[in-house]
Amino acid sequence: MRIDRRRALALLGLGVAAPGREAFARDRISFQHGVASGDPLQDRVLLWTRITARGSDDVAFRWRLDPLDRKGGGKHGSGVTGPDRDFTVKVDVVNLDPGRAYSFQFECGGVSSPVGRTQTLADGPTKDAVLAFCACALFPNGYFNAYGAIARLPRVDAVVCLGDYIYEYGGSGSYGMDSPVAGERPHEPAHECVSLSDYRRRHAQYKTDPQLQAAHARAPWIVVWDDHETANDAWSGGAENHQPASEGDWNVRKAAAIKAYYEWMPIREPAGGGFSINRSFDFGDVASLFMLETRLTARDHQLYPDVEMPKDPTFPEVAAFKRRLADPRRKMMSPGQEAWLGKGLEESVQAGRPWQVIGNEVVMARLFTPPVHRYMTEPAYAAVRAELSRAAAARLAKIEANAVLGLPWSTDMWDGYPADRQRVLALIEKARANAIVVSGNSDAFWANELFDAETGGKRVAVEFGTAGITSPGPGEPYPQVPLGEAFAKYNREVLFNNQTAKGFMLLTLTHTSATGELVAVSSIRDKAFTTRPIASYRATPGPNGVSALKPV
Repeated sequence: MRIDRRRALALLGLGVAAPGREAFARDRISFQHGVASGDPLQDRVLLWTRITARGSDDVAFRWRLDPLDRKGGGKHGSGVTGPDRDFTVKVDVVNLDPGRAYSFQFECGGVSSPVGRTQTLADGPTKDAVLAFCACALFPNGYFNAYGAIARLPRVDAVVCLGDYIYEYGGSGSYGMDSPVAGERPHEPAHECVSLSDYRRRHAQYKTDPQLQAAHARAPWIVVWDDHETANDAWSGGAENHQPASEGDWNVRKAAAIKAYYEWMPIREPAGGGFSINRSFDFGDVASLFMLETRLTARDHQLYPDVEMPKDPTFPEVAAFKRRLADPRRKMMSPGQEAWLGKGLEESVQAGRPWQVIGNEVVMARLFTPPVHRYMTEPAYAAVRAELSRAAAARLAKIEANAVLGLPWSTDMWDGYPADRQRVLALIEKARANAIVVSGNSDAFWANELFDAETGGKRVAVEFGTAGITSPGPGEPYPQVPLGEAFAKYNREVLFNNQTAKGFMLLTLTHTSATGELVAVSSIRDKAFTTRPIASYRATPGPNGVSALKPV
């Protein structure tokens, strides 16, 4: 943020006259959206808040950051924000000590914000690191209980959001509005987000949630967007949920959505602007975290089977479709980002860190659509189909048809870009990295192992997928169908899958092991809830790559 020092002093009433000081009375200023911090490094961290003020004039603020151990080294400062950035505030506090915990707070017009807790990353010898991964929070579909659970963790060094922090949908009958709690949590605005004002209002609504506020105040966040921060199934040149005829130019909408994202999220913005938010973080000598951007910078248009093939395709037509998917020119990431990732993986390994974690928006494992009927008795399967709604029955029939054709579960995931996936796996192999991929987007829990088919099926990495905070899982329309079990039994790379639970993934990294806990909340429709790990897996690092996942 560029700050005019003289103007800031004037608004704060320091050194010069402060006209209209009554505008800063307590009843005119509030911090309705909490506080947050993000993008921690060894010597700095980003602080965030939003000031709710009557009127449209700029307002001045103060901020303060203090070590929790109270041994000196606090920081403070001031600044100005206004309507040009929707009254949001970002302060990049530098020259901090590594591996140190801090409290922070803002003040405006005599009104203080809530107090947040943050910390810098460790440097040098480090015992361990604990990260919570989350994704897919659909406001109308349920209470953000998983965020509340993250806020109450006894330890979390950083919260990593893998995208779909907000959803663009809105209006009666839109996604999630059939939830029992949607009546008290309808989207604001009450229509789909298209303009800058729309996206700002949607971000503002989400940050009024007390459990989300608590999770932001608990620890620094490391974030990346997926598709719903702009529009469903976004790619560099458009989106499935963008209709140019009625919603205008995609680039205009995309720019508006990302401006709001940069304003409302605790993330350092690219120096030259744009969408290249891939970046890395080192947790002492234990792990490096690489955050990928696979939506807006380089992704090619998705190839959907229902669009690209006839209604009843022949096997030659299916084979032609798969060849198009496998075209090596199809991209999820730019060559520049691939080179950045390869160099970072090699440097992390050479520095002696045992773990290389890849924060990834969509599932990377090979997911062939499973023939669900194989994993149920014929009478049970017939009974389930008889009870399904027409829409759910049609979807289940489509799953079975796609299984017969050998089609991937989703071509919006890495399965839609297999050549690009192979390039990523080759980078991991070349670096001899102990890679842990952590993925969002799927609204399901996963424990996967990723194999390199081009070298005879050698294990290259392991993958954890986090379920949604509230977003509907694919298995919810037919809970009696063992969809998760079918995925795990039908796909070599899948060890565990749950298609209905909600929650987050907790990753604990030491020099000798990595433990992933898939933590589910008991309910998103009841404010009272409990949590439990529904599955836990552990891997160990080795000189030639990560070990197999073993249940804990």
